[in-house]
Amino acid sequence: MLRDVSWRYFDFWLLGAVVLATAFGTTMIRSAIAGNEVLLPLINRQIYFALVGLVVIFVFAAIDYRFWMALYRPIYIVILAFLVTLTGFGQTAFGAQRWFQVGVLFLQPTEFAKIAAILILARYFDFTQNRARDLRWITGAVLWASGIIGMILLQPNLSNVVVLSVILSVLLWFNGVQLKHIAVVVVVGVISVTSVVGLTAANIRIPFLQEYQQDRIANFILPDENETYGEKYNVDQAKIAIGSGGLFGKGYGHGTQTQLRFLKVRHTDFIFSAVSEEFGLVGALFVVIVIVLIIWRCLRAAQKARDVAGMTIAYGVATLIFFQGMVNIGVNLNIVPVSGLPLPFISYGGSGLTSLMLGIGLVESVAMRYRQLDF
Repeated sequence: MLRDVSWRYFDFWLLGAVVLATAFGTTMIRSAIAGNEVLLPLINRQIYFALVGLVVIFVFAAIDYRFWMALYRPIYIVILAFLVTLTGFGQTAFGAQRWFQVGVLFLQPTEFAKIAAILILARYFDFTQNRARDLRWITGAVLWASGIIGMILLQPNLSNVVVLSVILSVLLWFNGVQLKHIAVVVVVGVISVTSVVGLTAANIRIPFLQEYQQDRIANFILPDENETYGEKYNVDQAKIAIGSGGLFGKGYGHGTQTQLRFLKVRHTDFIFSAVSEEFGLVGALFVVIVIVLIIWRCLRAAQKARDVAGMTIAYGVATLIFFQGMVNIGVNLNIVPVSGLPLPFISYGGSGLTSLMLGIGLVESVAMRYRQLDF
């Protein structure tokens, strides 16, 4: 599995963008939690996870990504076992069982489950590349993904269920799903979203949504102007922080909404607002450009992949980073309801950062074993 390693093709642009984003994110976490002694240890934890993540990138880049295809069943079983255990014994936050506590570390199996799902789907699409793109082919992909999606839904963690559903849909698209099937999914999606919004506006409880999840939707479509604390408060403070940053910001460590702690969960969900307040529009654009650069290099690796499995892995990781980044920034700008999804490589979160680094290592493995193009 190491015999065809060629470090000549290692994508140092991708590595550089990841290191830059992670370093900037750690710097912003330091500013966001300044003066809070309880959160102070998070800075060193993020640094440790970042260093471990860099090692993970090089290790997974050196190993042929097709090696993991042969282990798809053990990977699937192990990740399901972790998710089952998490559902019963995990620590609860924001209405969902999200992590295990191991000493001083909090491990989130759901973050690694997203990478595992990409690997499982990559193996499936590679194995079925010559099959007709019919309902049976689609059903096979859905069934493989549904095990992981179902266990995450039981936590309940709807935001990551949406992430995995988007990844599944995008990978079906890249692997040749027919337009008539896409049309059916779009119609069902529009009806579902319209129904959820309508029932929420009518103050009717939806059985498969937790109360806090439906409250987030309600606060987005029908905000309570008299609310002084809660989801609307957090979004309002985020908008104030972004608007007050102006073009160049108030300076590192001088953002009033951030430093005076009006902006809540500022080191995780709303770190983009902290960036915008302290570095202004320039800082916000910098974050967006670096993330776009990472996504672009992942897409480039997908285009040059030697097989369907490599293409699917790279497209899957690119989709994961794009969607989570888009939703997080959208939440900060009050374009979408609060979801709890972190900003890739910027927000605090050891498991999230390490899992993304693992994904980047897989993309690097694809890039290093690229298919030479004939002209």
